[in-house]
Amino acid sequence: MQDKQTVQANNEWANPTPAGLVALAVACACFFAVLTGRVETSAIPLVGAWLIGGFVVQLIVGLLDLKGKNHPGGNTFLYFSAFFMLVGGISMLLKWQAIGAGTPLDARIDGYAWCVLAAVTILWTPAFFKSFSLLSLIILFVDIALPFVALVDLGVLPAEFSHVAGWSLLIAGVLAVYLCSAMVVNQAYGRAVYPVIGPRKK
Repeated sequence: MQDKQTVQANNEWANPTPAGLVALAVACACFFAVLTGRVETSAIPLVGAWLIGGFVVQLIVGLLDLKGKNHPGGNTFLYFSAFFMLVGGISMLLKWQAIGAGTPLDARIDGYAWCVLAAVTILWTPAFFKSFSLLSLIILFVDIALPFVALVDLGVLPAEFSHVAGWSLLIAGVLAVYLCSAMVVNQAYGRAVYPVIGPRKK
């Protein structure tokens, strides 16, 4: 018969953050390609499909993080999954349909929504700097990107400024790929195979 501690250990979930970071990295790569003009308009529905896939991953990650008492990470993954991934994906598909029908949508409404998301992400950022890490840098580059996305969608800034957002998201995505890889590999080996920035262990 297993003791209480063993049973509790067997019922625990592993850290889901690496999967959430993979979804973030995919979204960042897709947005980079779109915002910097590296893909044609015909790529829009495919971007939408990738974002909706990311929604599934980040929703699960957010709920598990909240269950594990990760207040900042869980809430962030939760609203990222809803607005960046699900709404972003559906929005891409609707825009593609509208372009095909010759009735473009008024994308300025996206700008108003992005203003809220940019403000929330920036104002929540100090929670991720309590212990400086690669995750802190990822959030910082997302912070740089979002205001430019919002202001371009609102028509306040010309479309050229989308490149600032695109490159910032690319850097965030690269960092996310490295961090999620380090988390998985280092956990598997029980040591720092891939070095990461983080709080020093006492």
